[in-house]
Amino acid sequence: MHMDGTDARLRISRIPPARPVGSLMDDVRQGLLAPPRRLPAKYFYDERGAKLFEDICATQDYYPSRCEAQLLETHGAALMQAMDARHLIELGSGSSRKTRHLLQHAAPGTIYWPFDVSEEMLRSSAAGLVAEWSGLQVHGLVGDYHAGLDLPIPDEGRRSVLFLGGTLGNFRPEQAEVFLGEIRGLLRAGDTLLLGADRVKAPGVLERAYDDREGVTAAFNLNVLRVLNRELDADFDLDGFSHRAVYNTEAERIEMYLESQREQAVRIGRLDQTLQFTAGERIRTELSHKYSEASLTALLEPAGFRIEQLLTTPEPTAYSLVLARAVD
Repeated sequence: MHMDGTDARLRISRIPPARPVGSLMDDVRQGLLAPPRRLPAKYFYDERGAKLFEDICATQDYYPSRCEAQLLETHGAALMQAMDARHLIELGSGSSRKTRHLLQHAAPGTIYWPFDVSEEMLRSSAAGLVAEWSGLQVHGLVGDYHAGLDLPIPDEGRRSVLFLGGTLGNFRPEQAEVFLGEIRGLLRAGDTLLLGADRVKAPGVLERAYDDREGVTAAFNLNVLRVLNRELDADFDLDGFSHRAVYNTEAERIEMYLESQREQAVRIGRLDQTLQFTAGERIRTELSHKYSEASLTALLEPAGFRIEQLLTTPEPTAYSLVLARAVD
């Protein structure tokens, strides 16, 4: 772990990976060379993609961010009291914008540990937080939480892990079980997890949220092809693919695809490979699982958590914050 910082209340550490994480080239080799074609969703988030996601959150149709912020604002004080944590560890913290609804209620001496891959964003957001709240300490962690959760959190004081944004839904069920187990390994009995989780609802509402009328999500999805063109010397024609978002009722998840509009060949220079696409052939770019109370319980209990609070916005855009406590 490498640490730096000049302000006594603001530190930044770089967290080395505890296990290998595939590179873009690895993931393209494994996921794109033969059908069914797929890409991990993490490659959406280059500089342009991150900006497009912020724009998605501002659309009328994409309710999850708006609903989560509403719940955090309404229940922030009560949640902080229930967590009673000295250490707040946020996985995938980004700009920490919504987390401010919690931090404004933090007791003096609280330490916030935002964990994110973007050092630039961490430094910027952390500097703003310590400037705004004199009683808050911020220890930013630069790294990829997919590579492990071996974090330098002191033993003293209660901990709470924040995993917001419905991000757990991007994991396949077996991956979600493993990751929740890793989170439980960060905590002791009595510590807490605050989880954002989108709920099962009408397919039309879900599909519109991932295929907004402004076309922002379509641009976001297509942007991953720009990433491949830039990073792997590929020649994807963005006009040759279209965005599709489909709700899989049986699996209770949204599936996002890029669909080839014609027969076409795509060259990936750095792999020295040419891909042949048929008309209508798809690349799966994202899974977003939706949850019921029963499925949330079925995920959390085997990992060593008991649901203590389930705060949910009204239908038709139901979204939940789950406060779960670690048990023996």
